[in-house]
Amino acid sequence: MAQAPAKSDPHGGAEHAAPKPIELLPRPRAKTGLVGWLTTVDHKKIGLMYAAGAILFFLVGGLEALLIRTQLIVPNNRFISAQLYNELFTMHGTTMVFLAIMPLNAAFFNLLIPLQIGARDVAFPRLNTFSLWTWVVGAILLNVGILSYIFPNIKAGLPDMGWFGYAPLTSKLFTPDASTDLWVVGLQVLGLSSIVASLNFIVTIINLRAPGLTMMRLPVFTWMALITSFLLVLALPPIAIALVEVMFDRNFGTSFFEVANGGQPILWQHLFWVFGHPEVYILILPPMGYVSEILPTFSRKPLFGYPIVVFSGAAIGFIGFGVWSHHMFTTGMGTVATAAFAVATMAIAVPTGVKIFNWIGTLWGGHIVTRTPMMFALGFIWMFMLGGFSGIMHSAAPADAQQNDSYFVVAHFHYVLIGGATFALLAAIHFWFPKFFGRLVPEFWGKLSFWIIFTGFNTTFFPMHFLGLNGMPRRTWTYDANMGWNEGNLVATLGAYVLGLGIFTYFAVLIYTYFKGQKCGNDPWDARTLEWSIPSPPPEYNFKAIPTVHARDAWWYEKHHKEEIAKEQAEHMKAEAEHGGIHMPDQSWYPLISAIGLLVAMLAFAFHHIPLALGGGAILFLGCYLWSLEGPGGYHIHIDDKGNETLSRH
Repeated sequence: MAQAPAKSDPHGGAEHAAPKPIELLPRPRAKTGLVGWLTTVDHKKIGLMYAAGAILFFLVGGLEALLIRTQLIVPNNRFISAQLYNELFTMHGTTMVFLAIMPLNAAFFNLLIPLQIGARDVAFPRLNTFSLWTWVVGAILLNVGILSYIFPNIKAGLPDMGWFGYAPLTSKLFTPDASTDLWVVGLQVLGLSSIVASLNFIVTIINLRAPGLTMMRLPVFTWMALITSFLLVLALPPIAIALVEVMFDRNFGTSFFEVANGGQPILWQHLFWVFGHPEVYILILPPMGYVSEILPTFSRKPLFGYPIVVFSGAAIGFIGFGVWSHHMFTTGMGTVATAAFAVATMAIAVPTGVKIFNWIGTLWGGHIVTRTPMMFALGFIWMFMLGGFSGIMHSAAPADAQQNDSYFVVAHFHYVLIGGATFALLAAIHFWFPKFFGRLVPEFWGKLSFWIIFTGFNTTFFPMHFLGLNGMPRRTWTYDANMGWNEGNLVATLGAYVLGLGIFTYFAVLIYTYFKGQKCGNDPWDARTLEWSIPSPPPEYNFKAIPTVHARDAWWYEKHHKEEIAKEQAEHMKAEAEHGGIHMPDQSWYPLISAIGLLVAMLAFAFHHIPLALGGGAILFLGCYLWSLEGPGGYHIHIDDKGNETLSRH
């Protein structure tokens, strides 16, 4: 990772003269191909790998959902078994939350945060790489049980106790094989990845901002990323504690959740939802940031009420820690606790509503351009509002008692997480695709995919409100024909196939655009933030000269003050060249080696193979030890007046 000079000027140079380079080599110099991707510490490559993995699991989770809906298309169906249904249900929820939406947000954190704050990389580049490979390890652990369908001798299928893992379903009595152990260690490793990444982003945003970029000039997306990172650091320890307790109950004879020995299953619910409800805002705050960048760009005016949008995001994060027990209104907490959590749940709707009014204020009076990212962003606002309305209904405990564990709740959280988070993520992918690939997605096909997704989504989930009010329970494998649920399930399943077609169209168009799309310039949208000021795709070092920020909409300011900015950049580049050039960190194998050791250790532990687990731990320790010996290292890039690049090592 890069080591900051002992005493630096605002543009990254040192006050003392750097030693002369001992070698000068032509560019390119970095490892390329597969080795380059496996050893990279470049935040942009890491972000793209996060995105590729997250999109893969998004499609896997969608396929699992289609199988679930196909089972429910008609009454008394036997398309899949009850056991497989439970496995699909568990893996669909786990995959979409932990392996799709969260890592896709992490991808944008990696891709955008350094660019939006005018930095060359994150604060700890190799730690950033470790967080990526740790996420891959967690994804493997969660899905390795699928091999049992290929190799029957493997005594572990997919977990089948529900993505929420309610005790006592996680006990040895109900899940005697290793499937639950794999789920437990997989989530623990994913939590480690998120905490490592979050600490890195917090340090990056606070310490590596460009000169002039005060906190109240930060892009809203970067603000939401900062708040989300704090939420992750604070919310993940409770679920980590709960998972350790499950592990001890299953493997070491403790009784945290075993009723027969004095344990309390409701303890799991409290620990899970202390994490689980802030998790909702961990999933939704970054999409609020994407929309807050897209709406001003296509309204051709600054974001309305910027300080209010920022502070309402912080308020959502703060209040989000005081609403977890609205998931437990039917558990008999008592009237005082129920009333307190009901009031807090109603209160958290206020800052969310404030954001929506600010987005409407941004649109009002603007010169609106209805490009595809704008359409997905507007779809996000409307669908998220519908999910929010039903959420407010759940805050009333008597109403929640009727709707609890019904398909009404399924409709609610899918309107929040697909209508909200996924619509915004699709808007963000479309919006920033030209920046990282240099090609513009065709508008016709982009808009067509929007309308197919919009139609399929509402056809799928809107009928579920009525199914729930008509008494259809969640997590039901099949139903009788005389229950009155036939038409609603038929329509919902047909809608799911339309939604799947829309998602397929969306990503097929992206793949076509990557290879054959129209090439575009650095700023095809006339955008506002600093990432649009640099070439597309961005160079390894991001900025030839660290920019000085003069206004909240930094790139709009630069476009109207070109002579002033050009003079500043020339001075910055000259000062940086005098002090050694652009410093970049070396690539490293050790984060990957450490993650491989972690994979071996956790996999062996889940299957109770202690010697192999100790061997994996030794690999992990060795990788971290050798990593610590690497030192700051790195190289310097020199750019001459003609744009030619050379490399020097000191």
